[in-house]
Amino acid sequence: MPTHTEKRVLPYTADQMYALVADVAKYPEFLPWNSAARIRSVTPQPDGTDVMEADLVISFKVFRERFTSRVVLDEAAKRIDTEYLDGPFKYMKSYWQFRDTEGGVEVEFFTDFEFKNIVLQNLIGVVFNQAMQRIVGAFEARAKTLYG
Repeated sequence: MPTHTEKRVLPYTADQMYALVADVAKYPEFLPWNSAARIRSVTPQPDGTDVMEADLVISFKVFRERFTSRVVLDEAAKRIDTEYLDGPFKYMKSYWQFRDTEGGVEVEFFTDFEFKNIVLQNLIGVVFNQAMQRIVGAFEARAKTLYG
């Protein structure tokens, strides 16, 4: 599966955008194709990060799949790394990085994943870039609702 990287400058702070993306439990309220979220645990680490294990349910056309991820929340660095643990993917990694800039925040999003199910892989493959842009756009719209 091709990877996707996107950078945007938004009129918010790095703290605001970090808080929005770190609030995984709220994803079903605004994120396309995300129909449920459950936080299994959040464990503080000696290095100051928190490690969250979370289940998300993705609904896309006739498919409904649950997957579990490990999310490393590094508030000091304003970075969120996600690693796939269990579910419909062969693999999945992503990250968000937030940097305050003059007039706002630079938001960087990266993802790389591949589904085990070839039919689902082919469905998403056709619209992969549009889907990733829609997801990033959903976070942008959520920021406008919360902070705008």
